[in-house]
Amino acid sequence: MAKKKSDYQADAIQVLEGLEPVRKRPGMYIGSTDSKGLHQLPYEIITNSIDEALAGFGKRIWIIVHKDGSLSVQDEGRGIPIDKHKSGVSGLELVLTKLHAGGKFDEKTYKVSGGLHGVGGSVTNALSEWMRAEVRRDNKVYAQDYKIGIPQGPVKITDSPMSANVAGSGTFIRFKPDASMFATVEWNYETIENTVRNFAYLLAGLHFFVTNETAGTTRQFYFEGGIKSLVAHLNRDKKTLTDPIFVTKTVEGTQVELALQYNDSYNEVLQSFVNTVFTYDGGTHVTGLRMALTRCINDYAKKIGAVKEGEAMTGEDMREGLTAIISIKMPTQLIQFESQTKAKLNNPEIQGYVQTAVKEGLDTYFEENPSDAKQIVAKILLAAKARLAARAAKEAVLRKGALEGMTLPGKLADCQEKDPSLCELYLVEGDSAGGSAKQGRDRKFQAILPLRGKVLNTERAQLDKIIAFEELKFLTIALGMGIGDVANPEKLRYHRVIIMTDADVDGAHIACLLMTFFYRHLPYIVEHGHLYVAMPPLYKIDVAKTSTYIYTDPEKDALLAKYPDQKFSIQRYKGLGEMNPEQLWETTMNPQNRILKRVDVADAAHADHVFSTLMGNEVPPRKKFITTHAKMANLDI
Repeated sequence: MAKKKSDYQADAIQVLEGLEPVRKRPGMYIGSTDSKGLHQLPYEIITNSIDEALAGFGKRIWIIVHKDGSLSVQDEGRGIPIDKHKSGVSGLELVLTKLHAGGKFDEKTYKVSGGLHGVGGSVTNALSEWMRAEVRRDNKVYAQDYKIGIPQGPVKITDSPMSANVAGSGTFIRFKPDASMFATVEWNYETIENTVRNFAYLLAGLHFFVTNETAGTTRQFYFEGGIKSLVAHLNRDKKTLTDPIFVTKTVEGTQVELALQYNDSYNEVLQSFVNTVFTYDGGTHVTGLRMALTRCINDYAKKIGAVKEGEAMTGEDMREGLTAIISIKMPTQLIQFESQTKAKLNNPEIQGYVQTAVKEGLDTYFEENPSDAKQIVAKILLAAKARLAARAAKEAVLRKGALEGMTLPGKLADCQEKDPSLCELYLVEGDSAGGSAKQGRDRKFQAILPLRGKVLNTERAQLDKIIAFEELKFLTIALGMGIGDVANPEKLRYHRVIIMTDADVDGAHIACLLMTFFYRHLPYIVEHGHLYVAMPPLYKIDVAKTSTYIYTDPEKDALLAKYPDQKFSIQRYKGLGEMNPEQLWETTMNPQNRILKRVDVADAAHADHVFSTLMGNEVPPRKKFITTHAKMANLDI
């Protein structure tokens, strides 16, 4: 048999020029094209302004979310150079149109900066429908416009700038994300605000102004207490053991700052930063912190006789109820991030630097504050005892076959498909809705698990209690990946887990309880975008001889306004069980028509606070939250 001639020749090889690589593979530069990737764009511009402030130029930064969907950042730094580079174009155009162009590749211009690869500004430009850059230098305003990263003309002096004249020098960048590149271009004002708040804590003395033009609000963020104040803020509604502990030390040219505080919860909140960049995947500085913390507390516990020689508390015990911020500042040219998104620090030497700084600092603090040290040790010893008791209970349950080797629960109506990436699991409230869902589903790829009543509030529940709770046990078995330290994400049987509850107060409560369970005990499912909430219709409206399913009250009002003189009938669906199988499929389960909202955690610290407030034991914070947000509630009682 003759070999088939290959059509793979040299002319099949493409060379992407300019900013084409960014538009072809945006995920390589901003991580994703969802809401998280969208909010990476202002992050890149803001960090450039922060780098100017770190270099000693400017103390104010303005961020505005405009009514037209654009966003602007203005600083009072030196202004991006507008003179001609040896390449033949201005410094401004070079920075905003060429990858790996910037002033942060040596120590001459910026000794410490968050920018590293010289791509942030150009990536934002490439993924924007349009961008306008203005530079104030020498009492003049220079401007240049771009469309999808392409300059629309040279840099020119302008008499009608977009930016306000708030400083003698500085840079103003305004851009509108390209809707064709993102799943959504809707700004989450809360996400932007939380990001800026963290910057303000990290950079004591720097003023940030955040404006929401649509709401007509402006908030200023300015803190003098640094990361110590940030820890206090994160623990603001929790019972704490001590005041925030602060440690700082410079090791081999790297400044290490640590602030930590223990509270009475079971959860850890740890944020890490490198040159003000949030490393949400941690790295060697986090590893160094955890190793030093474990060693330091174990050494002190042995010294005071709290544990016997040969015994030790684990890192897991140390993390229970810990809120900590680790921030390092190091020479820019030495930083080794895992990728352009700067999610993880890879420098191996930093682990040792952090270990040295944290160990020395905490040893000194414990010696000077023995009362605080003993409270922390007592807290961790209690966590160790609870861990051992939970492990014993869990092992007993496992031996009885609760999770391992047990067949799928009888209530589960499984799907035929075996590829997890194509499978969906609907978690349905009650047997009635479960029956309709089982009849209406597509058996090939949709599985149904009815849940009876309200599930356990797992915010403060140990693992043994969770496993013993029947509904959560069945759910864990159905998912297949296990739970706790035996969890194996590769065994997850469904890559879409969909919470489908009634559109009433009880349904919302059950959905909240389930989201708490996933967030606290199966975080992998949330972090990797596998958890969704189904949005069933609120109404069926018969008007003008047609039936229409309506999902929101504004939609209902808009529809009825179209037919002011027509008779109509409205059916309000208070429960999924009120729909027959065909209706449930058509409105809520059919991939062509349904509305699913993915549960996404853009700000883990904020999510932790909300879950602790709403689902924890402390009543005053919950009462305050409910009172504050009462006007936003949509209760149908």
